Amino acid sequence: MYAFNYVSPKTVRQAASALAKAADDGKLLAGGQTLLPTMKQRLASPGVLIDLAKVDGLSGIELKGRSLVIGAMTKHADVATSEVVKQAIPGLAALAGEIGDPAVRNRGTIGGSIANNDPAADYPAAALALNATIVTNKRKIPADQFFTGLFETALEPGEIVVKVSFPIPSRAAYAKFRNPASRYAMVGVFVAKRGGDVRVTVTGAGASGVFRAPALEEALKKRFSPKSLEGVTVPATGLNGDIHASADYRAHLIVVMAKRAVAAAIAK
Repeated sequence: MYAFNYVSPKTVRQAASALAKAADDGKLLAGGQTLLPTMKQRLASPGVLIDLAKVDGLSGIELKGRSLVIGAMTKHADVATSEVVKQAIPGLAALAGEIGDPAVRNRGTIGGSIANNDPAADYPAAALALNATIVTNKRKIPADQFFTGLFETALEPGEIVVKVSFPIPSRAAYAKFRNPASRYAMVGVFVAKRGGDVRVTVTGAGASGVFRAPALEEALKKRFSPKSLEGVTVPATGLNGDIHASADYRAHLIVVMAKRAVAAAIAK
């Protein structure tokens, strides 16, 4: 690791101020599951590390009307075991319980995952499928506008994710075909139904990160059943191809995982 200055603010305002002072040389530290390994490998060398662990009000889970609101510093393990989440959006609790391993789940945070927007991360698929709103210290950003590309989001300099608000769907579930070593999604599909709207999102497969699958959405709007996806295909264009799976195989897996997710959503 390179040398850096360490800042431990107590409020969001203090964190934003420290980030502004550091300018391009500062990084926010949430769970550190991505940032710290890249620093150890000297792939990242921020001059200032701003730790959000002691910032008041960034953790917690609560129901507000017909929305589930989760603080940005809430750990994956807390989402997975929360009775509130299990009752409101069981598919989200199940997703959190499949992230990484126990060590990762007890350190990683929902806000850090969403802000990092790793192309194989799980939470971006949930946020996009559930039509979540990402709340920062400056504004509210709809998930459709938040994820802008590979490791890229709509976050502006000095902007910090403080919580995520998920509208409660009538049905939702996630199915993931994971890499056996990293447990990242080679293909993960989240399906959500709310009223007459159906959203299907895919992670792990897109060359530009998380994306919606319109063909699958249209098929499921007619009838929310795995059988509705029979014969529906997803083009391999724009999908990842690597040593783990070709683009064509990932295209096939998207439909398979979508069927499993719909079956799980119906069963709950």
